[in-house]
Amino acid sequence: MASIFTKIVQGEIPSYKVAETDDFYAFLDIFPLTKGHTLVIPKNEIDYIFDMDDRQLADIMVFSRKIAKSIQSVVSCQRVGIAVIGLEVPHAHIHLIPINEMSDMDFSRKKLKLESAEFAELAQKINAALK
Repeated sequence: MASIFTKIVQGEIPSYKVAETDDFYAFLDIFPLTKGHTLVIPKNEIDYIFDMDDRQLADIMVFSRKIAKSIQSVVSCQRVGIAVIGLEVPHAHIHLIPINEMSDMDFSRKKLKLESAEFAELAQKINAALK
């Protein structure tokens, strides 16, 4: 059975797309820790990030760096933190989280609630900053 992320890539479930290549897809987390919290996934379904081959692992990190720099140019933050947890969805993914302090990456804290229009505008701005 396809993961929720595979369904997002295939367009079966809507997302706030930030960027896409032939191999990777980046979209806003709909339960963000901070404004601009983005997920980066491989399009092919791989459960665990360290099961990716060397080339794909290197490529997803390079793609993630581009997204992180774009996020940082749009969202006011000191850094963009990176987390790989991999327990919540059986599909490899990287969290890119705008942070100003360590606690901004505490996954047990309450998630932000944003309106659809705010997500859409943010995704568009991050995408535009890539160019």
